[in-house]
Amino acid sequence: MSAESELSWEQTQNLVNTLVFKHTGKHLSDIEIEVLRGAWEGKSYEGIAAQLVRSVSYINKDVGYRLWKKLSEALGEEVTKKSFRQALKREWQKQIAVTTVPVSTAIALEFPEGPVPLDSPFYVERPPLESDCYKEILKPGSLIRIRGPKQMGKTSLLHRVLAYATQQNYQIVRMNLRKAEKTIFTNLNKFLRWFCLNVSRQLNLEPKLDDYWDEEIGSKVSCTGYFETYLLEHLETNLVISLDEIDAVFNYPDLAEDFLALLREWHEEATLQESWRKLRLIIAHSTEAYISLNIHQSPFNVGLPLKLPLFNLQQIQTLAELHNLNWTVEETQLLTAMVGGHPYLIRLALYHLARHDFTLQQLLQDAPTHAGVYSDHLRRCLGNLKQQPELACALKQIVTSQHPVQLESVTVYQLDSMGLVHLNGNQITPSCELYRQYFSVNLA
Repeated sequence: MSAESELSWEQTQNLVNTLVFKHTGKHLSDIEIEVLRGAWEGKSYEGIAAQLVRSVSYINKDVGYRLWKKLSEALGEEVTKKSFRQALKREWQKQIAVTTVPVSTAIALEFPEGPVPLDSPFYVERPPLESDCYKEILKPGSLIRIRGPKQMGKTSLLHRVLAYATQQNYQIVRMNLRKAEKTIFTNLNKFLRWFCLNVSRQLNLEPKLDDYWDEEIGSKVSCTGYFETYLLEHLETNLVISLDEIDAVFNYPDLAEDFLALLREWHEEATLQESWRKLRLIIAHSTEAYISLNIHQSPFNVGLPLKLPLFNLQQIQTLAELHNLNWTVEETQLLTAMVGGHPYLIRLALYHLARHDFTLQQLLQDAPTHAGVYSDHLRRCLGNLKQQPELACALKQIVTSQHPVQLESVTVYQLDSMGLVHLNGNQITPSCELYRQYFSVNLA
């Protein structure tokens, strides 16, 4: 999009959210986003109120008033429902003007490593993922499952859901199970005590495990009692526990089966007991391993399931503009043809192109080689495959075939969860040209 054209809805939402967050430290609420979208679509307050099943007075004098006040303060000029689009267009033009100055002195590029910071302009929303999460986290006893291969944006989305929950004055507990020491996973009792201890400390509550733990009744019942009778009883607000990289427990099938079944039980308890309605769970997982779980005990078939989609052309074009790359649609399509819409692969390319490290043609030529910008990513994938020879063999068959292939379901599931293949019914192809070229050469 040029500086003279109109902002898309996605660009409008990202710009307003970034401006408001920088000014207030908080993102827009769900209903503020809905009112903003209605205004962007040219709807009257009456039309917006009817769509949201709210009173016109509430939408106009409460939500609308707060929204335009926040935006006015963030922009440094008075903004109304009638004038906000022009005000945002001027702000966008200012930002475009700034990025025409050499990168080294004008714009702080972000190397795409780890989660995208909350205030980063380089975070691209994938509607309706964010709004669906914000709505779900408000529901008593809710369970959100965010699934996607590594570097697809699971943790970045997770952080935004937690930031939204914080705005609701919920208590937050964050856990990344990859960071736990291996000895923690040696038995279920040790793991659940470690889990309860971490939750207690993050809630600033004195750990009282020994007061509630009873080996005679077992660690699962003890853990449940500790939560219900101690942790949840002491909270005056709702509690959100996020479990990032929950795949770490998949390497310990017996422990995983019991722990995941416990999460499912807690989610279901919310329909029976008031105290459990305070608890919300968010699970982020790559599912790069496959374990068999009883369908009635698995948390992976309840709650809100979210599989992270690839970036589309418009989202990639927006990112290119944010990197001050005045690309044509054809240039965007060239990069997309090589790496698909993989968020990390897209951002890594744009980062180097914005720094003028390569031309687009040079980057694409070297992309599937060890001299290219994706060498670290490709070597990591190759290392994972070499630890699982049956998957390596299956992928070799896929990338060297001239036609889609069919494989055993568990193998397909694992390759898909690693982001290496694309599924169209039972037909399997490489997920992008980068993987086709690289793995056809480097897999034995």
